[in-house]
Amino acid sequence: MFHSATLKLTVWYLLILMGIGLIFSVIIYQVVSSEIDARFETVERRLQGNSAADILLDYDRALQARQTQASLFTSLVYMNALLLALGGIASYFMARRTLHPIEQAHEAQSRFTSDASHELRTPLAAMKTELEVSLRDPKLSKQEMRELLESNLEEVEKLSKISQSLLLLSRLEHSALTTRRVAFDDIVRRQAENANRKTQRITYLPPEKPLYIAAHQVSIEELVTLLLDNALKYSPKKSKVEINLKRKGKKARLEIINSGKGINPEELPYIFERFFRGDESRTSGKKTGYGLGLSLAKKIVEVHNGDLSASSQPGKKTTFTVSLPLYSTASSRKQ
Repeated sequence: MFHSATLKLTVWYLLILMGIGLIFSVIIYQVVSSEIDARFETVERRLQGNSAADILLDYDRALQARQTQASLFTSLVYMNALLLALGGIASYFMARRTLHPIEQAHEAQSRFTSDASHELRTPLAAMKTELEVSLRDPKLSKQEMRELLESNLEEVEKLSKISQSLLLLSRLEHSALTTRRVAFDDIVRRQAENANRKTQRITYLPPEKPLYIAAHQVSIEELVTLLLDNALKYSPKKSKVEINLKRKGKKARLEIINSGKGINPEELPYIFERFFRGDESRTSGKKTGYGLGLSLAKKIVEVHNGDLSASSQPGKKTTFTVSLPLYSTASSRKQ
């Protein structure tokens, strides 16, 4: 589809380019021809009545004008032929460049639709199977019914979490967030304390001075929570998760470091894609997430004009690094 669209767009670009080239060629030809006629006419008037004109027996104004115009016409033809060749190549590359972002967006949308339908179909299929089996059992006890309802409720919660994540992603992509001055270090400290109430595994190294950023506070809280959950999930149960927050130039730099198996180098470029889940052995062979957390985190950082990256040393540690612009008067605006 996009190959055909590229060729069509190339033809349109080339037609527009050649149309402009021909229009300018006609204008140049007309202007230069008129100028040639005027100059030859001036020369002819000066030669009339001049004794030196006798030696110009071969002078023919009309012939000279025609020859000059023919030479000009030939030059313009060659120029337009060269324009056609070079313009065709340039038009193709321009068409490819124009359609490349659209092609990427189309591929991402198709992949997202396929992945989302798969993720939503799994819990629905589980619920349907359990209900069908239960309905066929005439001797279903109250305890079994309770277990069935609890299992279905668990699947409903999964669907709810997936839906909320997808809605948040959509909101971040299509809606503007109102930002204000917030203390990044306070947010990180609070989120670390909340996570530590359950795990007691997090160590936090605060910055020397408070760090303020222009941000949507709820989104930044969600960002820190997502990265902490990811670090806790993909590390041994008794290992420590380190949080380092400091100022680096005009940005606040947050590092969340966890030990464990790490991320395979071939998987590292794809971890921020939606519904991507890496090696199951990193979580004891269980798929505990939906592959949306890091994608959400990436989008939150992007809408705040920041950067999120990951590095990993397999078998040692994994580091997620967030860089966000520090607060300034100019940055206090709606994004």
